[in-house]
Amino acid sequence: MEYVDLRSDTVTKPTPEMREAMAEAEVGDDVYMDDPTVNKLQKKAAEMLGKEDSLFVPSGTMGNLLALLVHCQRGHEVIVGDKSHIYINEAGGMSALGGIHPRPILNQIDGTLLLDDIRAAIQTEDVHHTITRLICLENTQNTCGGVVLSVEYTRAVGKIARENNLSLHLDGARIFNAATALNISVKDLVEPADSVMFCLSKGLASPVGSMLVGTNKFINRARHLRKMLGGGMRQVGVLAAAGLISLEKMSARLEQDHARAKNLFEGLKQIQGLKLDASPSSNMVYFDLLDEVKLSVDQIVEVMKKRGILVDWAGPSRFRLVTHYWVDDAGVEKTLHAFGEVFKNPQG
Repeated sequence: MEYVDLRSDTVTKPTPEMREAMAEAEVGDDVYMDDPTVNKLQKKAAEMLGKEDSLFVPSGTMGNLLALLVHCQRGHEVIVGDKSHIYINEAGGMSALGGIHPRPILNQIDGTLLLDDIRAAIQTEDVHHTITRLICLENTQNTCGGVVLSVEYTRAVGKIARENNLSLHLDGARIFNAATALNISVKDLVEPADSVMFCLSKGLASPVGSMLVGTNKFINRARHLRKMLGGGMRQVGVLAAAGLISLEKMSARLEQDHARAKNLFEGLKQIQGLKLDASPSSNMVYFDLLDEVKLSVDQIVEVMKKRGILVDWAGPSRFRLVTHYWVDDAGVEKTLHAFGEVFKNPQG
């Protein structure tokens, strides 16, 4: 059976053009910094985000961890959202590997951290306190519904960081989705950040890899730490070739994914038993099951799979559906038809 896979945009497979580019990629040893395709990708990423340099890393989790390890020393504190990926979905790496203390503050429904909450979380000079060094934002904010943080908000947080001699790191796993939703350049959106991580392997459809961008000094230190963590890669131009297509072409088509997410949202609104979050601003649709629904989330996953739709639950009665390159208009219609059948017949 050919499935419509809405579990995540991490399930994207490389496009035919990517596969051809990967097969023909010019390669070298990237630990020696002589893989020409990787070097081209890193230069392109830095230029697009308006930063001095960038580093190709195996995953977004490693990219975020590297940023934390560069910005902070053991015993330092980082301000994060309580629903942020760094805080809840990266295996506690900042603490386990960096000795860095997280200071979680409440993510608002729009994904932001209240500016006053950020200010209040900055530790004062006191022998009893940790030392605050970093603020982390996430854009788009995944668990808040894939919501987008505005450039004005990002600038406001950047101003707080500068006024308090802190750094600002942006977990921009889906930053190109955010820029697309705001109809601005990604360079303008990330300008206030000292460092940014973004993923090639989500909506940009590369099979593997993320980018970490920042100053030359920051990236030089991150490269050393990448090697320490086992992320030094050799003839990895075969993957970087796909990443170049992600940046040059896939970043320009994300509006299609957003439009399909909105179509999916509008269709799901017509199905009884579902309570949807606000209309999606990017490529994610979140909804909760009403009490009248007798099927469990696991049962829904199974009966949807029988109808050719792969979904994944996001809580005891909550689902997240994610559109991406491999979900077309027909896939959206097939999904809506399947949900309509399942909720017309609760026994599946």
